[in-house]
Order: sequence, then C-alpha cells, then structure tokens
Amino acid sequence: MNITSNFDSGNIEIVSINNNVIDLKIPKDTHSDFFQWFHFRLIDAKYKACTINILNAGESTFPDGWENYHVCTSYDKIDWFRTPTTYKDGVLSFEINPEHNSVYFAYFAPYSYDRHQTLVHETQLHELCELEVIGKTVQGKDIDLLKIGTPSAEKKNIWVIARQHPGESMAEWFIEGLVDRLLDEDDSVSLKLLEKACFHVIPNMNIDGSIAGNLRANCAGANLNREWAEPSLENSPEVYYALKKMDEVGIDLMLDVHGDEAIPYNFVAGSEGIPSYHEKMAILEDTFKRFWMDTCPDFQDTHNYGKDEPGSANLTVCSNQIAERFDCLSFTIEMPFKDNDDIPNERYGWSAERSMSLGASVLQPVLFVIDDLI
Repeated sequence: MNITSNFDSGNIEIVSINNNVIDLKIPKDTHSDFFQWFHFRLIDAKYKACTINILNAGESTFPDGWENYHVCTSYDKIDWFRTPTTYKDGVLSFEINPEHNSVYFAYFAPYSYDRHQTLVHETQLHELCELEVIGKTVQGKDIDLLKIGTPSAEKKNIWVIARQHPGESMAEWFIEGLVDRLLDEDDSVSLKLLEKACFHVIPNMNIDGSIAGNLRANCAGANLNREWAEPSLENSPEVYYALKKMDEVGIDLMLDVHGDEAIPYNFVAGSEGIPSYHEKMAILEDTFKRFWMDTCPDFQDTHNYGKDEPGSANLTVCSNQIAERFDCLSFTIEMPFKDNDDIPNERYGWSAERSMSLGASVLQPVLFVIDDLI
C-alpha cells in the first residue's frame, strides 16, 4: 500500500507505513505556519484493515476543529462520505477497510481548479454573464470575476467572494449553488434580483493556495483576510486587484464566504465594530439574518463569534473594511467543516451539496433587503 498527494490540493507527509498502520503529518502552508488542510490518496489497500493516524493534529492551527470531526472519504471523488475519527492526545485517527483499490481522504470535499475553470467558463456562456480577469495571483494565475446582470446606474452592485482561505472549499461549492440559481431563468427570485442588481462574483480569491493544498495562506504566505487595509502587489495581489475593482464599480452589499473549523453551524459575522456603524446598518443586518433564518433551516444566529465592541473591528478583515469603506451591508458567511448540528447527517456531515443549497438560499434574503440597501 502507499500514500500519494501529488495532485491538485493534495497535502500530506508520510511518517511511516507499517503492518497496515499509517502514520502521517499535515505539512504547513506555503511560507506560513498555518496548517490543517489535508488531501491524500491511499492505494493498493483493498480489503486491508488500515489504521490511519495524523500525528500532529493537535499542533494544527485550529485543534478544536478535530473534536467530533469525521474525515471526508471518496472512491470516485464525487461522493464524499464521512469516516468516523477519534481524537486523543493530539492525534487524529480513523480506521478503514477499503472496498476498492484506491480511496481519497480530505479535510472537506475538494473543489478542484479544473471544476473552477469549468464553472467560470460555462457561466460566461449565459447572455447575462461576462467573465473578466481582474489581475494575477502571486504565481501569475488569473483572478476570475463573473459579472452577472445588465449594468445600469439604477441597479445595486452586489459582491460575493469566496476562498480567501483556500482550504475552505465549501465556500466555492456555495458559490456554484448561488450562480446556478441566479442564472435559472425559471426562478422568480433570481429574475427579480437581476432586475434590481448586478452581481460581481469571485469564486476563488486564492487559486495558488487552493492548488498548493494550503489552509489559509496564499503562496506568499499571506492570510488574505488580513490584507484588506493595505494590500500589496508583492504579498497580496489577489486582494489588491479585487479592492481596485470594487472601488471602480462600487458596492451596495458584500458577502465574503468562508468555513469555520470548530463551530458546527452556519452563521454570519456582521460589521457592528466598525467606526462608522449606524442604526440603519444594524437594522439591515438584523433583517437579513431574520429573513434567512425564516426561509432556510440550515441557517441560524445563536451560535456565532459574538459581536465586536463598538469601534473595535479589525479593519484588515474583508467584511469590516468593505462596510467601513463603502458604508454598506457586509457579512462574513461561515459554514462548518463538521456537520450542521441543527440538522445533522450521519453519512455526509456538512457536505458540498448542502453548501450549494445554502448558496442558492442566500438569494432570498438578498432580495428581501435589496430595496433598502444604503
């Protein structure tokens, strides 16, 4: 038997393979100390009872993420079911007796660069969509922007970005669900939205890090979601070019899509700590959240990060910087790596499919508040 990870988003280090016991470690992100994302393939182990140990799980960036976590497993890279794990003394362990000769494991269902390219190029075929490359990443890859809707001075500009943290692959699944629904010509919510707004969607802010198998950093070692106050072409061109385009277009609503390692719920973080926070922004935030809860049982507002104290917001964070800079409604959306404990699924946990459904569902609260946007 053998372990490999030399593929898109692959990330693991072999320590030893001995008598069907496989000891592994998760490598650090490129030029960074972050680490948690793993993605690897076990081959030549059919019908062999294997024990797999990730020895340095307790030293990872978010060790609380391993409590009640089950590893994503797939024989075909399409159906990603969960394999139960144990977490003890800093070691994450799981057992499997593979039914086929090759099996993949990942921290969450991967969203490949190939699928990303398919998403943006299929979407651009729609008459209401245009694909624009707004800049290059650290490694010179294209930063893709989908512009959906017919622009006019009367329409709102809605921005949705994902995967600032590349290991949060559920975020791009969310984007795929949102875009699919937005371009559904039989969906009345989408039809009304596109009468009132143009959408500007960056499905993957961190292409380099996604391909490299990083958790949080780009390939310069930067955490993009701490670069929004002063992005640089050297360390964070992904943010630099996105912010430049946002300044050019304007923003009336911002959604920055992420995943949370520890909290087993879907929730949002608002902008109540920014210096210019005001009553209308607070009302819009509450209205948006309440309507999303009313229309989507997968979303809740009980379990979250709590609210920032007035004036204490970190303005290097995207949602805070955008709210302050554009005086607009701006959220960080978080999904679980584990499961949604409100509506758990023993076989799949929180999944790519549920992430897509949540992405589609967010269009309803967007429509509900669109006429009241600042």
